[in-house]
Amino acid sequence: MRPPKGRTWGRRGHTPVVAVTSAGTKRISLAALICTRPGRRPRLIYRTHVDRGPHRGRRKGFAESDYAHLLDAAHQQLGGPVVLVWDNLNTHVSRTMRQLIAAREWLTVYQLPPYAPELNPVEAVWSHLKRSLANLAKQGIDQLTTLVKTRLKRMQYRTGLIEGFLTKTGLDFAPPQPTAIGGL
Repeated sequence: MRPPKGRTWGRRGHTPVVAVTSAGTKRISLAALICTRPGRRPRLIYRTHVDRGPHRGRRKGFAESDYAHLLDAAHQQLGGPVVLVWDNLNTHVSRTMRQLIAAREWLTVYQLPPYAPELNPVEAVWSHLKRSLANLAKQGIDQLTTLVKTRLKRMQYRTGLIEGFLTKTGLDFAPPQPTAIGGL
């Protein structure tokens, strides 16, 4: 429930103050994929997970099964095999996740190098989202969840923005072109 801080203007001698509730045990976790396919517009697919408070022994964020459900939904929406380029989050590289990936023959996974957020286009999604939420104090987790989903839904329809996130990485997502060997 702690909002991201942003810079703002205020009258001289009057520091702007954003009132924040102290309910810090609630959180929203997000997972997203940016999907690209030759000849089609890129897509943003996301899922949210709301943790409403302290529950000992339970994960606060996404578990391996939650990521597997996201990948299954992406596979169904995209209608074909999926090549996934993933960062090295502990749940992405766990033994359980490797087993879930092995059970999906339509899925090929490549890991990004460690500490390379500039190569992950989804990091730009999070940065953009956090900037849009700066200095907004919501009264409850449900209000914040609704706002986050609304902002992500807006991003889904801004194809140019998603293309910019992909371009910012500097990676070439085009499939390799076949080359002829020999002959005239």
